[in-house]
Amino acid sequence: MKQRLLIATHNQGKVQEYRGLLQDLPLALTYLDEVGIEEDVAETGNTFAANAILKAQEFARVSGLWTWADDSGLEVDALQGAPGVYSARYAGPGATDQDRYEKLLMALQPYPRPWTARFQCVVAIARPAAGIETCAGTLEGLITNMPRGSHGFGYDPVFFVPNFGRTLAELPTSVKNQISHRALASAQVKTLLADLLRE
Repeated sequence: MKQRLLIATHNQGKVQEYRGLLQDLPLALTYLDEVGIEEDVAETGNTFAANAILKAQEFARVSGLWTWADDSGLEVDALQGAPGVYSARYAGPGATDQDRYEKLLMALQPYPRPWTARFQCVVAIARPAAGIETCAGTLEGLITNMPRGSHGFGYDPVFFVPNFGRTLAELPTSVKNQISHRALASAQVKTLLADLLRE
């Protein structure tokens, strides 16, 4: 009997990504729409970890299932860590990815380069009647002065990875999925889940 794991998202693409990552564990993955949960949890925390924990706890409580929730975003040193937990909402409601990275580049104009930055991801695993576990992943890089590349999403076109000499949007998806903040956090979670399944 496989352990059911709820991925706290309405995004089927994300679920497919995690299915691939976790395929060798005895887990049956499901997601919010599939179990009839339509509501979202307000991300009122001031850190990625706080938001991931809020979502994992609430959806585990509502569903009665083991729950995986994550929160991630971009921190830029010149902007004192902004956009941070507001990365997705940085340019206001209804904004596109391009709106967000253009606003970021405008905000950075007064500051000298290089513009150091990092992508952060925190994953929280909640189990009913058990504690919460978290894992984090970080990808360090620089913000470019103009977008480059057509892969990826979000701030990828302006996030330069020095080790590869390219922006995330210029890297093949297969490479991004090995080095990204989400990939690094997920690899740790996979080890954690393997341990929990043995309990």
